[in-house]
Amino acid sequence: MTDATPLLHTEGLTKHFRIGGGLRRETLHAVDDVSLEIGDRAIVALAGESGSGKSTIARLLARIYRPTAGEIYFQGTPLSKLRSRSDVLRYRSDVPMVFQDPFGSINPVFRVSHAVQRSIKLHRPELSAAERAREARRVFDIVGLSPAAEVLNRYPHELSGGQRQRVGFAQALAMHPRLILADEPVSMLDVSIRIGLLNLMQQLRDEQGVSILYITHDIASARYVADRLIVMYAGQVAEQGPVEDVLAAPRHPYTQLLLSAVPDPKAELTLSSGTDRGEPPRVIDPTPGCRFRFRCPLAVTDCQSQTPKLLQLSPGHDVACLVAQSGAEMKAF
Repeated sequence: MTDATPLLHTEGLTKHFRIGGGLRRETLHAVDDVSLEIGDRAIVALAGESGSGKSTIARLLARIYRPTAGEIYFQGTPLSKLRSRSDVLRYRSDVPMVFQDPFGSINPVFRVSHAVQRSIKLHRPELSAAERAREARRVFDIVGLSPAAEVLNRYPHELSGGQRQRVGFAQALAMHPRLILADEPVSMLDVSIRIGLLNLMQQLRDEQGVSILYITHDIASARYVADRLIVMYAGQVAEQGPVEDVLAAPRHPYTQLLLSAVPDPKAELTLSSGTDRGEPPRVIDPTPGCRFRFRCPLAVTDCQSQTPKLLQLSPGHDVACLVAQSGAEMKAF
């Protein structure tokens, strides 16, 4: 891998699901033609409403789903070339996933130590039982679960929601990962303890050298924790770039709409929340054209027939919007 090669990137990543039966077979376009990059020691936020395709992308990157089309590259190697079980396990050690619901990865029947040491045994079989126990205590200390020996001896129901999520990060960290896929890790937590998990992600990046794909519907937390922001709508990337650039000068009407719900004295908003027409995303057998056009107050005639491609409008800042790409001033509408 050269210095110019991202840690992970995708080209034309696509996932469709067939739904219905008989004569009513339809295709749900969960993810369509998504190309993204995640660099070393970076936190990339993938943001958007429910149903935008964020979690589907995470499951594609985790190899839970197989892509319908496109390719995923890790350290320059396409994942389609991973054939053996050992290759897949090695990749999943490098790119583990932290789920939205902590019970998705912690069996409530066993003590917490069972879940962590079982993961270590599967992905690092060369370690002895004593070494696995030491490694579990080490990663628990890193994620702030102290005293580690005491927490490891508890059952999941004896931990708070924030502690259970830290267990998820500890499980991932025990695999010596390069990239952690964090799917809405703070959405089920009280606002008062979310900041601790966001700080933990920054700590893992800065002190452990781990990159993180942070999936969220919360633009405010993305601004707090991320280096780059990718905004998804209806299975497609609407806008992406350095987080401060995107949020200080959003060029896509959907990004502006998301920001209109977040009070922020530093951002100059050009659309109010009242401009949203409230149409749901159309992802079942979608017709050509911009998928946001049904809600967009800036839609023009070409938006009905032309599907916008991501184009760079400023260094590192890409937008898929015909109006923005035409050079029109967004606040003039």
